[in-house]
Amino acid sequence: DQFDNLEKHTQWGIDFLERYAKFVKERTEIEQNYAKQLRNLVKKYCPKRPKDEEPRFSSCLSFYTILNELNDYAGQREVVAEEMGHKVYGELMRYSQELKSERKHHLQEGRKAQQYLDHCWKQMDNSKKKFERECREAEKAQLNYERLDNEVNATKSEVEKAKSQLYLRTHMADESKNEYAAQLQNFNGEQWKHFNAAIPQIFKNLQDMDERRTVKLGDSYKTFAEVERRVIPIISKCLEGMVSAAKSVDERRDSLIVVESFKSGFEPPGEFPFEDFSQNIYRTGSDGTISTPKIDSTKPDPKHSIGKAKNKLWLFGKKPKQLSHSFCLLLQSPPSSPPHSCPSFTFSDIQSPKFASDPIAYCLNEMKTVKPRISSFRGLKRGGPTLEDFSHLPPEQRRKKLQQRIDELGKELQKEVDQRDALNKMKDVYEKSPQMGDPGSLQPKISETMCNIERLRSEIHKNESWLSEVESKPGMRADRRPSAEVNHHAPHGRESPEGSYTEDPSQEHRSPPQPDPHEFDDEFEDDDPLPAIGHCKALYGFDGQNEGTLVMQEGEVLYIIEEDKGDGWTRARKQSGEEGYVPTSYVDITLEKNSK
Repeated sequence: DQFDNLEKHTQWGIDFLERYAKFVKERTEIEQNYAKQLRNLVKKYCPKRPKDEEPRFSSCLSFYTILNELNDYAGQREVVAEEMGHKVYGELMRYSQELKSERKHHLQEGRKAQQYLDHCWKQMDNSKKKFERECREAEKAQLNYERLDNEVNATKSEVEKAKSQLYLRTHMADESKNEYAAQLQNFNGEQWKHFNAAIPQIFKNLQDMDERRTVKLGDSYKTFAEVERRVIPIISKCLEGMVSAAKSVDERRDSLIVVESFKSGFEPPGEFPFEDFSQNIYRTGSDGTISTPKIDSTKPDPKHSIGKAKNKLWLFGKKPKQLSHSFCLLLQSPPSSPPHSCPSFTFSDIQSPKFASDPIAYCLNEMKTVKPRISSFRGLKRGGPTLEDFSHLPPEQRRKKLQQRIDELGKELQKEVDQRDALNKMKDVYEKSPQMGDPGSLQPKISETMCNIERLRSEIHKNESWLSEVESKPGMRADRRPSAEVNHHAPHGRESPEGSYTEDPSQEHRSPPQPDPHEFDDEFEDDDPLPAIGHCKALYGFDGQNEGTLVMQEGEVLYIIEEDKGDGWTRARKQSGEEGYVPTSYVDITLEKNSK
């Protein structure tokens, strides 16, 4: 009898389930927006420059590591949102549709059973009313018959008619009675079935449905928490990574990176010398000497000045009282390098006739020797034009740039060599199996690759010579050993058996330094080979009997290093490095597009 109440309760249960599903959906949207905002934050602060241009400081690297860990953390929030969306919200919405369909089916069965019971009751009620009506009609017929039978004036026909009418009504009342009894028995049976079998079964189905809904909600609550719990270990690793990144910050390493990045390789400027302008006033005629202040014998001899005012005693102004040890390295030359200072000027030089005649002019003339150093310091301060050999940079920075360029060229050269080897292998395959391809079609590509290899080797050799020039300068020789990665040759007589550059100690204070008698020989010996401007294929063989000519075989590929100047000869180089002239009409020349 509580069918309507159960109908309302089951509807409330489905509404509550959908309400919880809506809650999960909103939580999923929050997680998705949170993860999206975290990723946008990481993207905003991630470096947008190439990796090789990024700072190498530990604090920057740690920050980038934290950004990566935060990006992974955002990914875990996305996992949480995805799991909640599929395993909780999606499953609840699917189950809600199943509950609605099942509830509708059970309610329809209950309504059908109720309608059938109502139908049986109506049939029983109709038979009851008919039986009641027939009984009243039979009673009227009986009273009419008794009245006519007792009346003296009534005719016999009237009495017979009333008697037959009574008989008919009595018969109809008996039939109505039997029908009413049958309908009543049927209704009682259906009513028993309805309240003892049909309705209890329907209520039991509704109860099972509601209990399953409750269990499903409990499982959803558990899944909701399990989704969060499953990502906790990964989130913990992300947080541990952030803590490790914070611990990896090393202030000493950052300071050393700054030192290495900005170390110029220059020596600190020397001290101002004493300039005695009173010599003509206090000079005596007997000894020609001047009165000079006492000089502490423990102090080194003063050096020539490179400045024009007292406030330029230090590179960046007045010398500070104390500098950090690490940053002092920026201006310190290597300890093992002999100082390359300006010519020492002492009072013993007063005996020079040039000094005696005009001491100020003599000092200015001597100070010209430090002019290159002054321009170098100024170039360091204001920056100069970018040159191919980086000569506008300080020695240390120039060395680093040249070494970096040599490494890059080496990588490009290795790629070209690999490509050449691959093309040669493909050519061998085509020669063995002509059906796979024409070997001659690969020759232009092979020649182009060979020209690229030659060009890169020439560039590497040129940069190695510049690097050797930088490392052979004073202040760099004793500090740097020849790079193990660069096969450059030191100048003759400049390398010790241990591999470090050395200088003659007697030349430490000479100004200007005397040129090495073998300097020009070394310059010609280490001259860069001419770069290849194209390639050619020999159409005919040439014996090359004359001096300066090159022997070549028919079909041989050569590098063009100098075009025909109108005399019918072209300068070429073999792959072995041998150079010479060949007849222009004997070769098929292909020049590079970018050749000058």
